[in-house]
Amino acid sequence: MRFTLIALIALASLPAAAQESPLVSLQTSDDSKGWNAVGRLNLGDRGFCTGTLIAPDLVLTAAHCLFDKETGARVDARDIHFLAGLRNGRAEAYRNVARAVAHPDYAYSGEDDLDRTAFDIAVLELDQPIRLPSIQPIGTTSPPALGDEVGVVSYAQDRAEAPSLQQICHVIDGSDKVLVLSCDVDFGSSGAPIFTVKNGVPQIVSVVSAKAESDGKKVSLGTALEAPLAVVMAELAKESRAVSVAGTKVNTLSGGKASGAKFIKP
Repeated sequence: MRFTLIALIALASLPAAAQESPLVSLQTSDDSKGWNAVGRLNLGDRGFCTGTLIAPDLVLTAAHCLFDKETGARVDARDIHFLAGLRNGRAEAYRNVARAVAHPDYAYSGEDDLDRTAFDIAVLELDQPIRLPSIQPIGTTSPPALGDEVGVVSYAQDRAEAPSLQQICHVIDGSDKVLVLSCDVDFGSSGAPIFTVKNGVPQIVSVVSAKAESDGKKVSLGTALEAPLAVVMAELAKESRAVSVAGTKVNTLSGGKASGAKFIKP
């Protein structure tokens, strides 16, 4: 599919000494230790996204994963399934989704600009909590600064059956709402956790919203997490259980109406 979103961002240059690590496929239980909270979100027959368990019954992902790309309609929460730690056809845990809450300011049918990326997060409530020693929820923390080292764990179109870990990528530009990252993502990575490691413990600082290009180089866009997540959690608390629910050009290749990560068939 063709991408349609063209956004302007002033990209800072990555320091010459900074090195990005390659993607490593997490094929075994040893490889995946500590990362089983990351799973694939199957969206009925519409494809998949990546999501992360942030509490025993809550999964963090991107808001655009909750919308049908053809009609713009919300995907029924009953059609969404979370496969925690999925590797080669087997998940550490499988759960249905009871309800899905997107950021109230996320407008899927809005204009193609970065405004949507700033609110591109959602939280899914599972029908049953996951309480297994092998699956520990990953916490969230404040956004990183320009130049900070981060990482990403994600599924994608050519790695749909096992997640891949990029231990080191960097924040190369951004604002208090949107981060521009050097992380390697692809269709299917929407909603994947961008993390930092503090005292040996990973903490989520952003969620993958889209892959993009800058001067012919691949970059990724993420939602600065802290403030919008607080809003989504407040919305989740309000709803009842019954409710379902100027610089270098950056060419967005996924997310929203573009050929988004969520539209790859599992």
